[in-house]
Amino acid sequence: MAPSIERARDRVPAGQAERRWIEVSTLGDLVDRRADERPDGEALVFPDGADGAGSPPGRATYRQLADRAQELARGLAGLGVGRGDRVGILLPASVDLVATLLAAVKLGAVAVPVNARFRSTELRQIVVHSGMAVLVTATDYLPLVQETLPDLAGQTAGELACAGAPELRHVLLPWSEHPGCTGATRLAAGAVPDADVSSEQESVRVRDTAVIVYTSGTTAAPKGAMLSHEALVRLATGIGDRLGYTPGDRVWTAIPLFHGGGITFALSCLAAGATFVHPGFFDPSTTCEYLRDERVTVALAAFETIWMPVLNRPDFAGFDLSRIRVVMAVGVPERLRDMASRLPGATHVSCVAMTESSAFLTLNRLDDPPEARATTGGHPMPGMRCRVVDPGTGLDVAPGTLGELLFRGPNAFDGYFRDPEQTAAVFDDDGWFHSGDLVVADAEGRLSFRSRLKDMLKVGGENVAAAEVEGFLLGHPAVDMVAVVAAPDARYVEVPAAYVVLAPGATATEQELIAFCLGRIATYRVPRYVRFVDGYPMSGTKIKKFVLRERIAAELAGAGITEAPRLRAPTG
Repeated sequence: MAPSIERARDRVPAGQAERRWIEVSTLGDLVDRRADERPDGEALVFPDGADGAGSPPGRATYRQLADRAQELARGLAGLGVGRGDRVGILLPASVDLVATLLAAVKLGAVAVPVNARFRSTELRQIVVHSGMAVLVTATDYLPLVQETLPDLAGQTAGELACAGAPELRHVLLPWSEHPGCTGATRLAAGAVPDADVSSEQESVRVRDTAVIVYTSGTTAAPKGAMLSHEALVRLATGIGDRLGYTPGDRVWTAIPLFHGGGITFALSCLAAGATFVHPGFFDPSTTCEYLRDERVTVALAAFETIWMPVLNRPDFAGFDLSRIRVVMAVGVPERLRDMASRLPGATHVSCVAMTESSAFLTLNRLDDPPEARATTGGHPMPGMRCRVVDPGTGLDVAPGTLGELLFRGPNAFDGYFRDPEQTAAVFDDDGWFHSGDLVVADAEGRLSFRSRLKDMLKVGGENVAAAEVEGFLLGHPAVDMVAVVAAPDARYVEVPAAYVVLAPGATATEQELIAFCLGRIATYRVPRYVRFVDGYPMSGTKIKKFVLRERIAAELAGAGITEAPRLRAPTG
């Protein structure tokens, strides 16, 4: 048999699963296809009433999901939403959140999930930067929307002219009515025929942008990663293949659906015809019951800050979770081994993931040795190519050597929205994305994340750019200069710590600066420690932030502090 036509199974190395033929679809076609193939199969499970008053129940079959997406697409098209328009989604984790995303992309529009933990400063920047034409939201979020758009109530629905958000045409409430907002009545009354939606859906290309996921949110230029239909579908399919999904699997995660990971996990179920199970609001005190009652078979816990509180329940051993066959979580090897020992009947895997690779860049195979699954993030996803290079020379390094991670392939993002300079800065002429992350590759090509070249914190799984927090603190009149670094934390792995130089003659306290942030930026971005200094350790013109990180770590260790004080944003 000629090599050019030999079967895929004949080219698969021993011990690996047979590679499936590449089948790429748009997301709109994918949900409609599943509805035709498995109309009564359960697609989504959320707690009942997660959407709010008047919303559909928390469960949907594939037919119900496809019908709801089609209904919303007809309504959005009637509001003038079309190809390339950005549709913001600020909703609770729910059937309608997923349906709204699918509805937008059916029309060739671009879904923009909004972090539900944002405050008005951050929401305003995403609304403006994305140039969203429509913001779909729920009554629970109206106070935040009204604070963000203070002139909304006096506007005529559908004819918005909000100061500072010139491209926004509608704030859409799919189930209710409110002054200035486009409500359920107008949405239904203006709905176009099914044939019009089908015509638009047929024109969508697989390399069109489907979703923009924002990776930061309090600077003048937040980064919106553009993810195509192909990137999302190829990765979703690859996840199902790597973890052996079947239509009988019930896949749980508590990752929010405004995160790239949460979106991709839901789509991985859609690609495989499996059931996606989400708690809405994560509560470790009820998770064991939920996992048991919903008969979960795959637990995509992702972060140890999510999974460890569940495993540490005193009554954990009393729950029958024997249906769980796979657990995915990241952490240091000692913690991963500990987590695996708590649920020994499951196969535990880890990953390397980032928004720019649509979530998983690498993922362990189920047949990887246990030690490899505890100490590495696994092999690249199908079709993805990774390199580890010396940051100074750009040359490839040997296995086992620390270097910067570069990647390219079908799951890679297509650049940062409205930011050609930043996009050009991270892609080289050969299409390799320079991640700024430091990794090690083993001899078999498995990657292990070590650290970051870029100045980024990971607070309980949330990406926090130090520059974002610094920029916000500089808005306080007493702050002259500020440097934010990571402080170690037993609960969140790391939290922000701010080293502040006060303006001449100014005074401020630690609690005053923390209070300045609370309620105005997301709580996980708020510094948990503030230290006042006269200057910084410098290297030429740059602050030696590693010295500040070592300083706060030594201070906390000396004081016996392992966990930062809890913060609570003001209400009302």
